[in-house]
Amino acid sequence: MANFGPKDIKRLREMTDAGMMDCKQALSATDGDMEKAQEWLRKKGLGAAAKKADKVAAEGAIIIKSDSNKAVMVEINSQTDFVAKNEKFQTFANEVVEHAFANDFNSAEELNASEINGQPFADYLALQIATIGENLVVRRYAKVVTDGSVGSYVHANGRVGVIVSANKDGADEALKNIAMHAAAMSPKYLNEASVDSETIEKEKEIAREQLIKEGKPEAILEKILPGKIKRFMQDNTLENQKFVMDDKLSVAEYLAKEADGAKLESFVRFELGEGVEKVEEDFAAEVAKQMA
Repeated sequence: MANFGPKDIKRLREMTDAGMMDCKQALSATDGDMEKAQEWLRKKGLGAAAKKADKVAAEGAIIIKSDSNKAVMVEINSQTDFVAKNEKFQTFANEVVEHAFANDFNSAEELNASEINGQPFADYLALQIATIGENLVVRRYAKVVTDGSVGSYVHANGRVGVIVSANKDGADEALKNIAMHAAAMSPKYLNEASVDSETIEKEKEIAREQLIKEGKPEAILEKILPGKIKRFMQDNTLENQKFVMDDKLSVAEYLAKEADGAKLESFVRFELGEGVEKVEEDFAAEVAKQMA
């Protein structure tokens, strides 16, 4: 005689979000032991996750949690944007970012190697994959801690996230506006000092070739190049970009004006799926493969 009933199945389902029949099988296999049944489902989840592990995950969401002087940002990838809008995915993503904020991780590798809810993160993730039904990857993580201020912004669809920090307290609102600016304008660097010499030399070479093609005399090239590099810095460094809400000011000037001379310390910008090679598959072939 089974040592469990419908209420136990319902309880296990609420605890794990696994299917009704899976919960029944888990309790049957473990003689009604709720803890062992959860472990049984996790193991089943690992099996389900393995089947999905080769699926490219380039959609998903970027999530940020912050207070006045600390912020963490996590990129979690799924296979489709449809799943990323799912309530279960969003609950999972928020739980991960809360976990990241509460701990002192320095990388995505540390986050993925941690324990969450009393279990290895890999097991927790595998159960989410089994429940949600797509491959999921916690791909990138960033943490900013400062004695000054932090501001952050996530674009409404979760596809772009930005954290910025400044060296003074009370700059939160200005930094939020700057984070919105960075989300829209995609700066590559914080300031001129953060642009490496190799990049500057490459830009000089590109500008030199362009000027030669335009027919500019060799003798005046070196006089024109500084202006070209200045324009590159204005376009690509956050501090020097024209602020989108007031283009009479640079971003650095806007911050100094709004926050009592504050200066930017750092910025991090994630764009969903950047650097992930997407594989286009024939839908009919994919369905046939799943039915084989």
